[in-house]
Amino acid sequence: MRRIVPTTLRGQLVLIILATFIVVQSISLWLFVDERSLAVRAALGLEAAGRAANVVRLLEAAPEDLRPKILAAADSPLVQFSLADEASVDHLDHGGDGTIMARIERFLESDGIDHDIRVELHQLGQPEQIKGIEDLSPEMAEMHKQMMGLDLTSVEMKLAISLQDGQWLNVSTRFHRPPLQWPWISTASYGLATLIIMATVWIALSQLTDPLRKLATAAERFGRGENPADLPEQGPEELRRLTAAFNEMQKRLTRFVSERTRLLAALGHDLRSPLTAMRVQSEMVDEQETRDRLVAIIAEMQEMVDSTLSFARGMVTSEQTRTVDLPDFLNNLVSESVAVGGDATVKTEPGLKVRIKPVAMRRALRNVIENAIRYGKSAKITAGSAGNLVHICIKDQGKGIPAADLERVFDPFVRVEKSRNLETGGTGLGLSIARTVIHAHGGEITLSNPTGGGLEVHITLPKIERTDGLGISR
Repeated sequence: MRRIVPTTLRGQLVLIILATFIVVQSISLWLFVDERSLAVRAALGLEAAGRAANVVRLLEAAPEDLRPKILAAADSPLVQFSLADEASVDHLDHGGDGTIMARIERFLESDGIDHDIRVELHQLGQPEQIKGIEDLSPEMAEMHKQMMGLDLTSVEMKLAISLQDGQWLNVSTRFHRPPLQWPWISTASYGLATLIIMATVWIALSQLTDPLRKLATAAERFGRGENPADLPEQGPEELRRLTAAFNEMQKRLTRFVSERTRLLAALGHDLRSPLTAMRVQSEMVDEQETRDRLVAIIAEMQEMVDSTLSFARGMVTSEQTRTVDLPDFLNNLVSESVAVGGDATVKTEPGLKVRIKPVAMRRALRNVIENAIRYGKSAKITAGSAGNLVHICIKDQGKGIPAADLERVFDPFVRVEKSRNLETGGTGLGLSIARTVIHAHGGEITLSNPTGGGLEVHITLPKIERTDGLGISR
């Protein structure tokens, strides 16, 4: 199943930066469009104020009989001029910031006449029909209808300017928020900037996260018992120091394990000579019973030494880790047990892949299966996956193990069977070897006594899972 959200550091950082950039740029574009709208509305209001001032100057300079023609010529669908004995603005609290009144005063100050100027501004809902549209030309009326049909809010401005003869020039105008005109050039530049920034961020983060990804892969491989090559020291200084520390740690751990394993192998090898001498000397004992007991003890010691040497040789050998098909691997193991008379069955989920050292893992699982057949009469093996782990369960039909011994049996040379008979009790290294090998592969092994009886061995191993560059699971 594909995950939508990336799981890698690089993918998450890119997603966060992209989301932040989109939000910031969207706010910037919205503010740009809104400021443009405000600027247009301000320009329309100032233009109407300038027209009103010019009309005042014309009316006072022209004969009285020309005033109706001047007013008719000045009218437009959105600006209406009229003369009256009373001002259309009859209160002093006019609103606005005084910009329009100051503009009209500047236009009229050259006349040397003190005019009373009143301005009223208020917000409207839907645009209303302006009176007098029936007197307009068909083209102007149609343009007015189109503008009134827009779903826009309006600002109505009323002006009242006193004339020398005591009359008032009343001006009624409204200007609308212009329709949204998306700045396509700004949008295109925003998209291009996004692509450039994302490409730059991707390349920069690759320099940071690729060494981390390689370090995580090498640590995982080392935890499974592989010996990956030293990692190149790349990236920032902190990453270089981390990589160098990992390389040095890997060398020290490998050297430590190798030295201890070689010491164990040498010790087991050196014990062979004294045991052989003791066996020769025991044959010279005259008393039959004593001789037989000595020979049995020496044989047991010899078997323990041979098992120790076998275990040490298996740990020392530099077997290569390989990817194997787990169902085939388990089926081959069961076939070997059945061929020598054992009762074993296997049921697995198809397609399970694991990276293991086949010889070492074969020895570990064979020890567990043979224990199940020897002490529990049969071995029922099942395998499946959950998350990123592969689960192997080996169940028998025996008496189980006392709860106090479930962990202790993993210690070397510990045997639940107390007869000291090598044929029935073994050397006590089987489960110890199995756990050592499984731990070396980054797995875990536990024992439990199920409710129905018998013993259940539960083994987990890392599962191979493919991911893409963003860390999105496939």
